[in-house]
Amino acid sequence: MATAAALSLLDVLASLAQTAAEKRYVAPTVDAGDVLKIADGRHPVIEDMSKGDPFVPNDTRMDNDGRQIMIITGPNMAGKSTYIRQTALVVLLAQAGSFVPATSARIGVVDRIFTRIGASDELHAGRSTFMVEMTETANILHHATDRSLVVLDEIGRGTSTLDGLSLAWAITEDLAARGSRTLFATHYHELTSIPDRLPSVTNLHVSVREWQDRIVFLHRIQAGRTNRSYGIHVAELAGLPPAAVERARELLTTLE
Repeated sequence: MATAAALSLLDVLASLAQTAAEKRYVAPTVDAGDVLKIADGRHPVIEDMSKGDPFVPNDTRMDNDGRQIMIITGPNMAGKSTYIRQTALVVLLAQAGSFVPATSARIGVVDRIFTRIGASDELHAGRSTFMVEMTETANILHHATDRSLVVLDEIGRGTSTLDGLSLAWAITEDLAARGSRTLFATHYHELTSIPDRLPSVTNLHVSVREWQDRIVFLHRIQAGRTNRSYGIHVAELAGLPPAAVERARELLTTLE
């Protein structure tokens, strides 16, 4: 039995080594510091699925000196979710003893990785999509520490705009107070004013290029904020009828 277990372990280690060599993974530095620094990080699964287009790598730097919480804004489909998930995966792989998809990585040990991603309900248990979202968020706020990594994707979207914005804002302040390193992807552009009040919070955005009434996703994470989500452009790409797209643009102009 011991021999079989040892052989299985060797198979796993050999597979990790082969993957690292083939896909240009590197050995991370894992220490007890509070810095999380990843150069040219990549999402290992999405990179494998990107057949034609090369995966665009991005850097991540988090610490307790003004870069504890990252508020990430930008268009739908531009790469916000990919970026926050790849960071969590690199941290997880590093702490598991694996090589990681990056050119270099320094990972300050985290006690847990908390995520609030996606939209699903538990109707069999009497819990709506928004109730599930809030239950999972409540678990994070009760248990996250200053050694935790928190990944949030679109908190507060399952209720009214003002309710959701208020909750997202309060959740950000709570995480800032407890010192949890956090990546928060959101379309609530009002949240980008939080760094003006809290020095531990900073803004990032996903860059795009506008060309002939179209947008080109560059998938590049840059410093600073944005105030557009380009949702109508994405709806047009998805095949919404032209009349509906044009009407949406008219209504957006009126609402703005």
